[in-house]
Amino acid sequence: MQADIVVEILNYVGIVAFALSGALKAGEKDMDIFGFAVLGFSTALAGGIIRDVLLGRVPPVNIAYLPYPLTALLTSIVAFYLYPYVKRFKDLVLYPDAVGLGAFAAIGADIAASYCQNMENCWLTVMMISSLTAAGGGVVRDILSNEVPVILRREIYATAAALGGLVYILSLPLGRGVAMLVTIVVVTSLRLVSLVKGWELPRLKKHQV
Repeated sequence: MQADIVVEILNYVGIVAFALSGALKAGEKDMDIFGFAVLGFSTALAGGIIRDVLLGRVPPVNIAYLPYPLTALLTSIVAFYLYPYVKRFKDLVLYPDAVGLGAFAAIGADIAASYCQNMENCWLTVMMISSLTAAGGGVVRDILSNEVPVILRREIYATAAALGGLVYILSLPLGRGVAMLVTIVVVTSLRLVSLVKGWELPRLKKHQV
C-alpha cells in the first residue's frame, strides 16, 4: 500500500514535468495557449492513453480519471502565463522529468504484467509497454511540433524505460510494490547518469550517411 502511494506521488511529478516539457516545446514553436494545452496534455498523457487502447483498457485512465488530465492542462496553462520564468529553468525540468520517466515506466510495466499469464513469455511485451507508456507522449509532442522525435536521434530515454520493464520482471518475485520501486530507481538513475555523462545510443557518423 505504501509503495502504491509513493508511485502515485511520483506519477504526478511525472505528469507535471512532462506537461512542462510539452509547454516549453510549444513556446519554442510560438504556439498560442491552446497549443500549450495540447502539447502539455499530449506529452504527459498520450503514452498512457495509447497503452490503454492497445491493451483494451477503455476508456483510458488518463482521460477517465479527471485529476490526471486536469493536472496536465493546469500545468500547461500556468506555464503559458509564466513562460519567461519557466524557460529560465528548463534545464532543471530534466530532473523531475527523469523521475517521471521512472514512474511511468514502472506503471506501464505493472499494467502490462497484469495481462500476462506466463511472465517468461511476456518479457518483451512488458518492455515495449513500459517504454511506450514513458516515452510515447514525447513522440507525440515532437510529431505535433513537426520534428523528428528526439528519442529516435539522441539521448538514453525510451531505452531506459524499456530496460525498466525488464527490471520490473526480474524484481517481481520480491513483490509487486518492491518491483515498481526498484524499476523507478533504476530508470531514474540511468536517465540522470546519461544526462550527466552525455550518453547516447550509437548512430551513423555524417560521412557514413
